Amino acid sequence: MILIILFIAACFLAYSNGANDNFKGVATLFGSGTTNYKKAIVWATTTTFAGSVAAIFLAGSLVKNFSGKGLVPDSLIQSPEFAISIALGAAITVFIATKIGMPISTTHSLVGALFGSGVVAVGTSFNFAKLGSTFLMPLIVSPLMAAIVSLLAYLLFRKLRVSMGVTKETCVCIGEEKIPVVKTANTNEFLYVGSDSKNTINVMNEADCIETYKGNFIGLNSQKVLDFLHYLSAGIVSFARGLNDTPKIVGLLIVINALDIKWGMVAVAIAMAIGGLINAKKVGEMISKKITPMNSGQGFTANLVTGILVTTASIHGLPVSTTHVSVGSIFGIGSVTKKADIKVIRNILLSWLLTLPIAAFCSAIIYWIFLTI
Repeated sequence: MILIILFIAACFLAYSNGANDNFKGVATLFGSGTTNYKKAIVWATTTTFAGSVAAIFLAGSLVKNFSGKGLVPDSLIQSPEFAISIALGAAITVFIATKIGMPISTTHSLVGALFGSGVVAVGTSFNFAKLGSTFLMPLIVSPLMAAIVSLLAYLLFRKLRVSMGVTKETCVCIGEEKIPVVKTANTNEFLYVGSDSKNTINVMNEADCIETYKGNFIGLNSQKVLDFLHYLSAGIVSFARGLNDTPKIVGLLIVINALDIKWGMVAVAIAMAIGGLINAKKVGEMISKKITPMNSGQGFTANLVTGILVTTASIHGLPVSTTHVSVGSIFGIGSVTKKADIKVIRNILLSWLLTLPIAAFCSAIIYWIFLTI
């Protein structure tokens, strides 16, 4: 029974992870107007699932890291109660953040949960040095690196675009506009509320415009090439997220000796996909629309940087957060364009600071309950 509870807890964590994280890879597709929400989340789900399957072959070291090996005694790692406490502590934290629309890190939540249960279990015998070097340092450095790299990459791409004669265009809206009116049919009887129509031409405000690119690249329309590359880069980010996050959750299942790790990854991948399809919109809109306005070129740059950094980290077993890297990349773009919403960034940073202690507290309480029953 305890192993079944562990499996359910891991799937709940995977569901919460998908709900909070799945849309992050395609946020710039939606935010830049390249595609709508429905198409973006389907693309995210497909490529994330592919990354989860690839994790079976490419990300074995992350499974070991997030089992708690090296942080606590090996005998504790074999305890299902310890793994359940970590899974539920992290899952509750991520689920709450998803409900309020905050894009937090599942990686950060898992680290906090490992810390909370580990300290309750072994006290000062907990390996604080490894916690700092293996887990905390990559989490701190990765968003700063992403912001700097995306800023530099965008400046480079912008210079290349100008040198090739590709220019920006802003949008002009032409069409029928509905205008609400109130007409008096008879002063003593009634008022008629309806609408009139008229043809209009509106030049939109800069903040509301969707920028496109005019010109050709190797004989092809620049905007079509860019849209293709944007979709590709979004797929890379989502693939990298599946590759990086799936083994972290599966690491909690290694105590179920009867369950093959490959089947564990498949179960986690399915739960993650369901969470993204059902519950990702609130967090998706926060990242897509509220950090900074962007066009497809800027979105492509941010996604490309995120995909490269997260994929590289996964292959080398570094537990970076896709959330931190993705938000850092988008903020780097907003810093160049000077359109980043500092208040939104401040709120996101605050949620990041609270993630670890909340997950540690939840996990510690759950493990303490297991010890007392």
